[in-house]
Amino acid sequence: MRTETEDERYMRRCLQIARNGWQNAKPNPMVGAVIVSAEGRIIGEGYHVRCGEGHAEVNAFASVRPEDEPLLPEATVYVSLEPCSHYGKTPPCADLIIRKGVRRVVVGCKDEFAEVQGRGIRRLQEAGIDVKVGVLEEECRQLNRRFFTFHREQRPYIILKWAQTANGFIDDNGQPLSISSPFTRMLSHKLRAEEDAILVGRVTADREHPQLTVREWRGNNPKKLVIDRLHPLNLESLHAHGLQSLIVEGGAKTLQSFLVQNLWDEIRVETNLKLAVSGGTRVPQLPANAKVKSRELYDDNLIVVYKR
Repeated sequence: MRTETEDERYMRRCLQIARNGWQNAKPNPMVGAVIVSAEGRIIGEGYHVRCGEGHAEVNAFASVRPEDEPLLPEATVYVSLEPCSHYGKTPPCADLIIRKGVRRVVVGCKDEFAEVQGRGIRRLQEAGIDVKVGVLEEECRQLNRRFFTFHREQRPYIILKWAQTANGFIDDNGQPLSISSPFTRMLSHKLRAEEDAILVGRVTADREHPQLTVREWRGNNPKKLVIDRLHPLNLESLHAHGLQSLIVEGGAKTLQSFLVQNLWDEIRVETNLKLAVSGGTRVPQLPANAKVKSRELYDDNLIVVYKR
């Protein structure tokens, strides 16, 4: 088993604290920053708490105690996402790092946002700072996969989700069926609290009248969307409204329509291993390029998450 490097250890801390900005950093990405002295001691750290306020690097430098300020010229700044190089609601973080005079910066991944895209890294390098890019890169990218997809694809990050019986049906001969356990239902509400919008088809909305709210978890309700032939989904409109992520919980036809168009980033399937019915609506067919990302068993319910 490979031993984790020092750079990876401090980058993992960046990822850990970055997640504290899950709700309030939106629509900005989650970012964590850690400042480490030449002797290997953390002398400052911070994360992007809220959109419009200081970025992770700003908060990390602000946390450095006055007696540790003289250590900055020999220190290394670790940051999970490339420092910004443009004026937005706050000044460029790359300029702040340069003014602080640190000798080295380690970046988790580049920022795909059009205003950055490598410019922050180049600015640091041009100032004579030693810059290393790509430490825990995939984990850093995964943390902000919604943000990256939103800006790269001009659409929300799409999660297809359904629950099924052990023999592959989503209902009981056309009638609604309770498949989730109390615990996995709570996890579904947690997922809703983490995403911006949730969508079902008109048939599901009329037949089951789902609330699609966060009732068994703390957080904001996602924006509820209902589509049918007369009201198809407009991804450009969702993008224009700043919706970075979308859960699709519709029936088989709605889910299949997304699969046919290859409009998905994750697929979340819950299977009740002890429940079977005599017939009903068959589950959608998983695409050939779906790869298992995670498998979690909760009593009799198995949740498998697939990625491309």
